[in-house]
Amino acid sequence: MNTSASPLAERARSGQPIGVGIIGLGANGGWAGRSHLPALRAVPGYELRALSASSQQSAERSGHRHGVARTFGTAAELAACDEVDLVVVAVKVPHHRELVRTALSAGKSVLCEWPLGNGLAEAADMVRQARDHAVPTVVGLQARSHPALAYVRDLVADGYVGEVLSTTVVGSGGAWGATVGPGDHHVLDAANGMTLLTVPFAHTLDGLASVLGEPEDLRIHLASRRTSAVDTESGRSVPMTAADQVVASGRLPGGAVATFHYRGGMSRGVNFRWEINGTEGDLVLTAPVGHLQLTPITIEGGRGTATGLAPLAVPESYVRVPILDPHADAPAYAVAHAYQRFLDDLREGGTPGVPDFAHGAARHRSVESAVTTA
Repeated sequence: MNTSASPLAERARSGQPIGVGIIGLGANGGWAGRSHLPALRAVPGYELRALSASSQQSAERSGHRHGVARTFGTAAELAACDEVDLVVVAVKVPHHRELVRTALSAGKSVLCEWPLGNGLAEAADMVRQARDHAVPTVVGLQARSHPALAYVRDLVADGYVGEVLSTTVVGSGGAWGATVGPGDHHVLDAANGMTLLTVPFAHTLDGLASVLGEPEDLRIHLASRRTSAVDTESGRSVPMTAADQVVASGRLPGGAVATFHYRGGMSRGVNFRWEINGTEGDLVLTAPVGHLQLTPITIEGGRGTATGLAPLAVPESYVRVPILDPHADAPAYAVAHAYQRFLDDLREGGTPGVPDFAHGAARHRSVESAVTTA
C-alpha cells in the first residue's frame, strides 16, 4: 500500500512519535531485547510504550526490567491499547500468523520478524489480511538496510567492479551444527519454520538481491549431514530434521553467475565471505558469523591495476543511526536502520525503502519454489 496515505504517515509527518508495542519482549531480553529494544531507543520518532508476554505476571516483570509502563498478558490487550500505533511481533515463527491477525484486526500497523510465516501459505494469508485492513507493514528482512550493504550497492551501481561476472557466498549458520543450546531446540525441527534455509540463507539472499538484483533460475539443494545435535547443558542428543547444508546457484540480471553454500555450525576458518567479481575489480565482504542481518560487516575491494584488496570504510553519510556501534550493537544495528527507513517511507512516500509483507511473501516464494529434491 501507499504508506504516505495512512494515518501512521500523518503522525510521522506531523512530528508526533510513533507509539510501539512489542509482543515477545521478555524479562531476559531474547532477540527483541538485543535488537528491537536498543534500535527503537536509538531512532528518534519512536516511543516504546507497551509490551506483552505469555502472562500478565511475566509481562510485568519484563516491563519493570526494561522500563516499559504498559504491560499486557495477551497480544489482544496490547493491540487494543490506544497508545500503540505499531505492533512488533518478535516471537517464534509458528505464532506469527495468529498474532499478526490480532494486531491487524485492531487496525494497527505491524512489523513482523522474519520468516514472515511458517511457509508461503501463511505469509500469503498475512499479505491478504494487511491489504484488507489497509495499514503499512514491515517484514524483518533488515540486512538490506545495513549501511554496509547500502554502500556496496552504490559501489556496484557506480561501476567499481565494472560488469559483474559472478558472486559467491559461503556462510556458517551457527546453529544446526554439532551442539545446540537448551533454548534453541526449536530451530532443529523443520516443522517450526526456523531453519538454516529460512533464516541465515534467506536473510543473505535478500541482502544480496538488494545489491545485485534478484537471482533468476535459482536452484537450491538441501542435505542433512547431521541428524542430531548435543544439548550443551544436559549432554543429551536432540533430533535434527532441518537440513544442515544449503547449496544454491542462479543467474543475476545481466547473466552473472551466483553461488551459495551455507553450512550448519561454525567453521574454524571464515564464517562468512561474499565475493563480487567483475571485469574491473572485486569486492569482498566478510563477517564473524553467517547471519548477514545481525553481524558487523567488513568490506574490502580492489580494482584496476591493484593486485590485492584494501579496506573500504563505510562513509558516514550512510550511517543514519550514529548512536549505535556496528560492532558492539551488531544485533540492533541493521534493525535500527530498518526502523529509520520505515520512518522515511512514512514521511516521504514514494518507493518503499523497507520491505513490507508483500515483499516477505515474495521472498518466501523465491526460496520455497527453488528447492529441488533431485
